[in-house]
Amino acid sequence: MHLQAGQVAVVTGAASGIGLAMARRFAAEGLKVVLADVEETALDKAAADLRADGAEVYARVVDVGERQQVLDLAESAYRTYGAVHVLCNNAGVGSGAEGRMWEHEPNDWKWAFAVNVWGVFHGVQAFVPRMIESGQPGHVVNTSSGDGGIAPLPTASVYAVTKAAVVTMTESLYAHLRAEHTRVGASVLFPGPHMLRTGLWESHRNRPARYAKQRPRRTPYRSLGQWEAAVRAAGQDVRFTPVEEVADLVVAGVRADRFWLLPESEHSDARIRARARSMLERANPSYLESFILD
Repeated sequence: MHLQAGQVAVVTGAASGIGLAMARRFAAEGLKVVLADVEETALDKAAADLRADGAEVYARVVDVGERQQVLDLAESAYRTYGAVHVLCNNAGVGSGAEGRMWEHEPNDWKWAFAVNVWGVFHGVQAFVPRMIESGQPGHVVNTSSGDGGIAPLPTASVYAVTKAAVVTMTESLYAHLRAEHTRVGASVLFPGPHMLRTGLWESHRNRPARYAKQRPRRTPYRSLGQWEAAVRAAGQDVRFTPVEEVADLVVAGVRADRFWLLPESEHSDARIRARARSMLERANPSYLESFILD
């Protein structure tokens, strides 16, 4: 797809982190940007900052887990700009589940699926039919994660399951778009290859009452800074990928019609090979052993 000034990009989870970086990058290409996020204050600031840099911006508070709100987002985007060329289903949360899977609260799963899986599906259904009908080139980018998208980190199993679902959903979307001979492409994004400084670690601040925890946490939520300090105190190094690099990867991938937006990484490649080898050899998943806690 040839990105050019005047086109329109919609980004969910756009008030901070990867979403905001993508919005900035699209705006730098001259695209009009539609920002959607559940945090109104952060969203207003993001929109104001982009406008100050000369971008044309439409911002709307949206909980992507609520289907009608995503349908309304699409309606307002088309009413405002008349077209959508790029859709980034990027909003995501970490559920905050504790302990083993059989100890998790159902609401931990319900919330994570509402945002991470249903949010992507809502975006596809709200926007893709109109994108196809326009006859114009377009592209959909769905944000997954190496955790689940490649292989699960068992200590974050809820998140991993949702991100594995995003990969399969996007593969299916790609196949359906090709079968219909549309001009709309699809990509699945694996941000990285290293850790990212995003608000995902503090997702609990936006947890809706309808998905509230039913019992108190055994341990306090850990911020990214606390996690980083603990890892460094244990003598391990932590590397971070700037969110701007992720946005660059997305723009390059959209231009090249590349499905796998997966940055080069020896670690990721080794996990992909180990998982594939386990399946091909019908062997137990030994690639998980280094992540299983006693």
